[in-house]
Amino acid sequence: MSRTHRLFQLMSALRRLPPPATARQLAEETGVSERTLYRDIEALRGIGAVIDGEAGFGYTLIEDAHLPPLGFEDDELEALVLGLREVRAVADPELAAAAVSALNKLKARLPDRQAHRLQHAVLSARRFQAHPAPGVDTKTLRKACWDEVTVRFAYSDASGQATEREVKPLSIVFFQNSHCLMAWCCLREDFRAFRLDRMVALRVTQTSFRPHRVPLLRDYMARLEAETHWPERS
Repeated sequence: MSRTHRLFQLMSALRRLPPPATARQLAEETGVSERTLYRDIEALRGIGAVIDGEAGFGYTLIEDAHLPPLGFEDDELEALVLGLREVRAVADPELAAAAVSALNKLKARLPDRQAHRLQHAVLSARRFQAHPAPGVDTKTLRKACWDEVTVRFAYSDASGQATEREVKPLSIVFFQNSHCLMAWCCLREDFRAFRLDRMVALRVTQTSFRPHRVPLLRDYMARLEAETHWPERS
């Protein structure tokens, strides 16, 4: 690993880990000894990063030289915090961790008053009822949506009837208390919503439907807005 890449990793760890991050934590994140970690901290300070702390006390990123100053209205900041906390509450573990990392990055770049406002925001999002766990890898499914390739999976509907589906994945939506894949179903030749906890054996194909994801999703959203409810249909 090059030193430049290691310093990027260290900066990312400082943004992501709850402050103050210990030398041991940072050394483990970057795969170096603590002695090398101390030299890397000084190297970042030398190129403009403001890092508070020292050996034995931990380190906190105060100012990141690689990012321009951020400016938000107070209501914009509350909206960002609420949105990221909602992601943390309802998303899959990888996205939940990304939301925490994004909040830490925001806090590191905000003026002191707004950093305090972010940490103690009035608005929050909490879920006291656990939602069903997806039966498939959501990261793989998200990537298939972005790549605009069809996927196949086994699906059991509300009555327990099992079918094999090939669909054009459009979006993943948290609806009521479950994650749903919004898709064009090749079997039914129509739009369908599939609960992720009822999907298993996900397989990504090489069949592309680019560049139709956005217009298909737009059409599906228009249909949903015209309906008074969103029934699961098989």
